[in-house]
Amino acid sequence: MHTNFLSLTTELLVGFFALLILTKVLGKNQITQLTPFDFISALVLGELVGNAIYDKEIGLQYVIYAIFFWGSLIYFIEMLTQKFRGTRAYLEGTPALIIANGKIQYEELRKNKLDLNQLQHLLREKSVFSVREVQYGVLETNGSVSVLKKQQFDTPINKDLNIPAKSVSLPILLILDGELITESLQQLNMSEEWLKEELLRRGIPEIKAVMYAEWLEGEGFEIQTYDRKKGSK
Repeated sequence: MHTNFLSLTTELLVGFFALLILTKVLGKNQITQLTPFDFISALVLGELVGNAIYDKEIGLQYVIYAIFFWGSLIYFIEMLTQKFRGTRAYLEGTPALIIANGKIQYEELRKNKLDLNQLQHLLREKSVFSVREVQYGVLETNGSVSVLKKQQFDTPINKDLNIPAKSVSLPILLILDGELITESLQQLNMSEEWLKEELLRRGIPEIKAVMYAEWLEGEGFEIQTYDRKKGSK
């Protein structure tokens, strides 16, 4: 019994870290741009690892082999599509224009096995509740829809409203879940004492009382404590 647990633990550890390494090698697009092929590949890879780990007749070497052989095939396909543009349409698919000049392209929906209810659902995910708002709609290879709204339904931008341009800064997270982020203080070139004084000015006794705190250039602090009170800027 002890030997079985030790063997299973070893296989789980090896499988875990092998998958972690494989994920790093394959890159972020396996998640952020998940195509149907990528999704199926991930399922098959998980199934291979699961079966290899829990099948007593399969040793540790087969777990590693299954992960890296399947991962090598995925990596090969990724390299192929990167280096040879002509293979992308066959291996990754191509975007489809399913709404053109405000008209639903029914034949394109049929080709892509998409019905009108699914189209409505995808549009609502883009905050579009009526087809009349859409000038063009493109079905992407990962199954999402990109929408270009008609001019009268589009959101105005600062340029349209003649709002003067100004520089934009990223907020710097200082405290998260009651813990100080020292790297952020170094980025601001400020000390922990400075931050504590700023908290005291707002009636907050200690860092642990803060759920979330950030600093934004030109705006100041955004501080929220666990009692839902919000600090001033």
